[in-house]
Amino acid sequence: MSKALNIVLLSYHNQNGGAGIAAGRLQQALQKAGHNVTYLVQEKSGDDASELIRTGLWCKLWNWIRFIMERLYFLPSEKSKAIRFLFNTGLFGQDISRHPAIKNADIIHLHWINFGFLSIDNIEQLLKLGKPVVWTLHDMWAFTGGCHHSGECENFQTNCGSCKFVNKPERWDISHRMWARKIYAFDYRNLHIITCSDWLKSRAEKSTILAYHKIESVPNAINTENFQRISDAKNILQLNPSKHYILFVAMRVNTPTKGFGYLKDALEIWKNENPEAAKNTELLLVGNVLDTSEIKALPLPATSLGHIADPTKMRLIYSAADVFITPSLEENLPNTIMEAMACGTPCVGFHVGGIPEMIDHEINGYVAEYLSAKSLASGIKWSLNHTPNEAAREKVMHSYQEDIIAKKHIDLYLKYLSDGQA
Repeated sequence: MSKALNIVLLSYHNQNGGAGIAAGRLQQALQKAGHNVTYLVQEKSGDDASELIRTGLWCKLWNWIRFIMERLYFLPSEKSKAIRFLFNTGLFGQDISRHPAIKNADIIHLHWINFGFLSIDNIEQLLKLGKPVVWTLHDMWAFTGGCHHSGECENFQTNCGSCKFVNKPERWDISHRMWARKIYAFDYRNLHIITCSDWLKSRAEKSTILAYHKIESVPNAINTENFQRISDAKNILQLNPSKHYILFVAMRVNTPTKGFGYLKDALEIWKNENPEAAKNTELLLVGNVLDTSEIKALPLPATSLGHIADPTKMRLIYSAADVFITPSLEENLPNTIMEAMACGTPCVGFHVGGIPEMIDHEINGYVAEYLSAKSLASGIKWSLNHTPNEAAREKVMHSYQEDIIAKKHIDLYLKYLSDGQA
């Protein structure tokens, strides 16, 4: 192996969101491959190898102030509270270009950097150092005027503006102004783009902001020893071993973009079509519940397990589940699907984002027609007849295992260094 690289990974939070978790798993994978990896975050919870980029009471205060400033700046343009965190201007952040780890780095690798962590200008400051700056995109923000997922809007392919997230959309609105800042700030040859899914790669390639950057697709990594099937998981969790369990996981269970309404409708359809099976089936919910009345209105008995960050506990829950359902309306490459499949649990999700790349239809799960509760119900029925599912774990072993993903990243790092594009 060539000499060990000094790699710095950057993400807003180490656990609050899939991007931070994915970055932490990449750190572990690269370290196992013999490289020196520092994972810097602005906010941290739990006990892992990530490090706060700055510590102390004043730093926490400034982190909060930048977050608030980001929200206040967008507030006059905000269409409604429902989209409050779906759009970030990227105007507020901190200069980290003189941080010791950044100075010592061979590779600077960005992940999710919003909420006042790094601004557009701060990213340009890193690019001006002349080192390879790799950016793994977990959503569309890097090449839009501010939204994280554009849905059916294709304005990012031209120049943004007339934004659906803005209360008074017009050609020169805030989304256009932010698009204009990015197209100049990100115009550096040492910026290298990676996407977690082929779907996001195809979106990025069509954008004007990243039009002249070569874009690679490399999925997230997972430790298949941490996530594998536990045969007696139901007993360990004190669940009824004779019952079937459907699992739904989201950081905020009732968030509209996570498709909770479609889950409710799908369960109703499935219950009406399979009344006998429904008598012996329950729903498990992992995540923060914003409205308990919605849980009580579900057609099946439901147990809310709350937010769980412990991988060992999640491994048991995935193993206890007979099917994992993720009716998200917007997704890239969900860690939850990868984790469930590693535990041999078939998955059901809409045909959106990178989900069809993960789930092989009617082989290791079921890809439902987009926004069709009836199709989700068909997926539940199919999956309950195919559990445990060896094909699900095999897909993870061949596509997402950490040593495979680490090698893909290292090969790209070495290429970026040897190409002299730094």
